[in-house]
Formats: sequence, structure tokens, C-alpha cells
Amino acid sequence: MRKIFKFLIIAGVAMSISNCSKSKLGAYEGEKPELDIKEYFNGPIKAWGMVQDWRGKVTRRFDVEMKGEWEGNKGTLTEHFKYYDGKTQDRVWHITKLSDDRYEGRASDVSDVASGMTSGNTINWHYHMDLEVDGKKYNIKFDDWMWLMNDGVLINRSYLKKFGIKVAELTIFMQKQDK
Repeated sequence: MRKIFKFLIIAGVAMSISNCSKSKLGAYEGEKPELDIKEYFNGPIKAWGMVQDWRGKVTRRFDVEMKGEWEGNKGTLTEHFKYYDGKTQDRVWHITKLSDDRYEGRASDVSDVASGMTSGNTINWHYHMDLEVDGKKYNIKFDDWMWLMNDGVLINRSYLKKFGIKVAELTIFMQKQDK
């Protein structure tokens, strides 16, 4: 009986966690301006960002030039990062629109398929990325939230976790540019 009780508690917690992002995302239903991923990530975008460690200390700053292109429900987002320490990095996302509110994405340093879901002005992405820190690679879980603001501004907050513990946060401000 004790094992069954333990199993039910674990199953209940697991179900609560899996529904947590969906319920959090539902809070943005109907929020304006409505985020259309295909429209926003089509054409040039400029971005500015920073990484903070688990204590909140800014450890890295960067600028990003992005360009999105869509053909039907398949999109490509090319990102070129320029870090303030002089290093650069490129990433290409391949995004597929699965339904009105569901997306998936792939990139060479993303170790699984990124899954995204939209509601109102918001999208929430979940994925694992291989990050290099001080010459070592770590597989980090991203809980990635983006909110569309007025004037083509998109705010991106990512919570990076290892073994369920927050190790860093990422903040990016994006602005859609004229084509």
C-alpha cells in the first residue's frame, strides 16, 4: 500500500509539472499584440542580450543579427552573435509550424527537438542545448519565454537549468527591422 501511495504522489507531481507551462502560457491568452511567429521571425531582426549566472551577476553580453525566412510552414532563422569579448557564434534554427499554436525547432547545438507553444503575445520553448563553458560542454535545459511588445520589440527570458537547478538566466531584447 505504501508503494502505491508513493507512486500516486510521484505521478501527481509529474503531471503537475508537465501541465505547469501550459497553464502559465494560458495566462497570456488574448493578450495583444498577438505574436505570430511566422510574421515576426520573417526578415531582419536586431537583438541585444546578456547572460547572468545563478547569483544574478552578468557574465556575458552580446549583440545578435537575425534573419528569418519562411516557405509555407517551414522557417529558417539565422543568428549571428557578436559577444562583447570579441568572440562570435552562428546558429541556424529550422522551425516547423505544427498547428495554430504549436511549433518545433532544430539547431546543430540543440540536442533534442525544441517544442514551442504560443498563446496571445507569448511563446514558450523547451529544449536542451549543448553549451561550452571554459572548454567543457554541458547539456543545459532551456525554459525559454518570449513576449511581443509594441513597436516590433520582443523580450526573451530564458531560464537555464542543469539537474533541475537554475544555473543561469538569459535576457534578449529583439526589434524587427525594415526589410
